Amino acid sequence: MVQLSPGARFRAVLPNQGEEGFAPLPIVGTVNAYTALLAARAGHRALYLSGAGVANASLGLPDLAITHLGDVAEDVRRITYVTDLPLLVDIDTGWGSAFSIQRSIKELERSGAAAIHIEDQAGTKRCGHRPNKQLTTCEDMCDRVKASVDARQDQDFFVMARTDAYAQEGRESALSRAKAYIEAGADGIFVEALTTLDDYAFFASNLQAPILANITEFGKTPLLTRDELGQAGVSMALYPLSAFRAMSRAAEQVYETLMNEPCQKTVLDRMQTREELYEVLGYHQYEAHLDSLNKK
Repeated sequence: MVQLSPGARFRAVLPNQGEEGFAPLPIVGTVNAYTALLAARAGHRALYLSGAGVANASLGLPDLAITHLGDVAEDVRRITYVTDLPLLVDIDTGWGSAFSIQRSIKELERSGAAAIHIEDQAGTKRCGHRPNKQLTTCEDMCDRVKASVDARQDQDFFVMARTDAYAQEGRESALSRAKAYIEAGADGIFVEALTTLDDYAFFASNLQAPILANITEFGKTPLLTRDELGQAGVSMALYPLSAFRAMSRAAEQVYETLMNEPCQKTVLDRMQTREELYEVLGYHQYEAHLDSLNKK
């Protein structure tokens, strides 16, 4: 049986717009290998590694172009070691010139990534839902896309272009940029920080490529349902930091409890049990194998 590449696995789970009951593929954010296992157990078919997730969770830093290729590649390797689910990776602006972008693509592909998205902000990028973003030129972004496409070793490796132009230049400019990025070779388009369902329908109807909607909490985009997005023609619904936000709030509450109460009894119901942890990890199978080795 032929083993599909990560890129081929990603393309295989993307919906076809012509199919009956078309609905976007949910792509859920994971900040480490263990959350990837949890997402897989829940039945998800695609994972995401956010640039903000790497900065916030792995390094304790804001998402302001402080991370680099090595930080992201390490998290990619850890996630893809424990699951075969295709992983979409945020590479910000590609970490440099065309040569640096090409190195980034090759390194992430070797690390097991299935897809990346690269954006058209200037080098010192900001979160897509923050003000005062600065864009590079359309021509420069097309060069970023071309460098990404040219560098991939597997032609199924999925290169997505993200545009932040909607907030800075308006809908028509964002559409013009997206068309140019597709012409440059992008396999899909990520239009950041849209504010209405009509916006998504506008881009989906005017672009001949899969569209990704970033349904992140507490940002500019409303929390649209997948049914609504599917009706608008969106192919992918991204939830980049949903689990991380919930985990962080839970951890904060536990730490406060341990500081202010005699013990942790009042928060036990919010914790995963030891046996549940072991089940996710397959701990008992590891231990049984260890026992069998010790008997020899």
